[in-house]
Amino acid sequence: MGTKRTDEFRADAVRIALTSGLTRKQVASDLGIGISTLNKWVTAHRDTDVVSKEDLDLARENERLRRENRILKEEREILKKGNAVLRGAKAMRFRFIEEHRDAFSTDRMCSVLDVSARGLRAYRSRPASRRQRTDVVVLAHIKEQPRLSLGSYGRPRMTEELKELGLNVGHRRVGRLMRENGIWAERSRKYKATTDSNHALNIAPNLLSRDFHADRSNQKWAGDISYVWTREGWLYLAVILDLHSRRVIGWAVSNRMKRDLAIRALKMAVALRQPPKGCIHHTDRGSQYCSHDYQKLLRQHGFKVSMRGKGNCYDNAAVETYFKTIKAELIWRRSWPTRRAAELAIFEYINGFYNPRRRHSALGWKSPVAFERKVA
Repeated sequence: MGTKRTDEFRADAVRIALTSGLTRKQVASDLGIGISTLNKWVTAHRDTDVVSKEDLDLARENERLRRENRILKEEREILKKGNAVLRGAKAMRFRFIEEHRDAFSTDRMCSVLDVSARGLRAYRSRPASRRQRTDVVVLAHIKEQPRLSLGSYGRPRMTEELKELGLNVGHRRVGRLMRENGIWAERSRKYKATTDSNHALNIAPNLLSRDFHADRSNQKWAGDISYVWTREGWLYLAVILDLHSRRVIGWAVSNRMKRDLAIRALKMAVALRQPPKGCIHHTDRGSQYCSHDYQKLLRQHGFKVSMRGKGNCYDNAAVETYFKTIKAELIWRRSWPTRRAAELAIFEYINGFYNPRRRHSALGWKSPVAFERKVA
């Protein structure tokens, strides 16, 4: 490379280093020269006319704007993550700063969260209070529960679960810790009609009249059919609940919503419980439940047949609530590749979580199995 071209290259390198807004390390790397060489060139040409005063002023202004933009973006991220603690006590804000000091500038967080650096130093040197130490223990248990409860527990159920573990905590404290740490119950809603009441089959009267309370097991049963979407198509789920404990005592799945689906769920419940004559069996007016085969099976076992009013889902609210629960806690959270995969997950949910573990407000925050055991 000739002397003239070398001088031009040096001048271009200096101009880029002073006006591009890139770091000198980046410029040196891009140009294929050493950082020390670039620094020498910049020093040697600083007082020459390689870069005009106007270009330098523009470069400085651009750098100032870039710096302000970085600060604004960082403050926005701090506010986004720390919005919940901003309205809380200073101790909460100090704790947030400690937890995020690797991600953000400490001085910037102090400024955004309206606390002083002196206060932060005092917080760091102050021993944790008894309440703070207890919060740490409670929070550790709270973080464990979403895994055990499939992420379904909000503040009330979470509180009861912690009390069962021997922790003396209240709803407000649990709610605060869940809110501060971004822990909440997952919920969503979908709908698909599954009741076909346009038929000429016999309809039974509503014996429950929305009274879903039962004094003992096998006094009132309720059943219904719902659905699960898979990539293979719909999978239909029929269940029978014992209204005394809300326990699922019979269930069946099928790719077709025919009467044999409801019959298989009923046969499972009968085999499990051997109900006495006079047990009320309550469903909707769907053709599956009004069919001759289903009604014949009910008569054979001495059931009193009850059906909800036309088009009124509240007349079978207990089972509707169950379907809302299993969909929110299991079905809607995943994409089901096959009907078999959904069936196995439903089996695990009913027998591994819902019946033995899930707490119900209607049962004094006990699971169906625990409630039956207590009554027995």
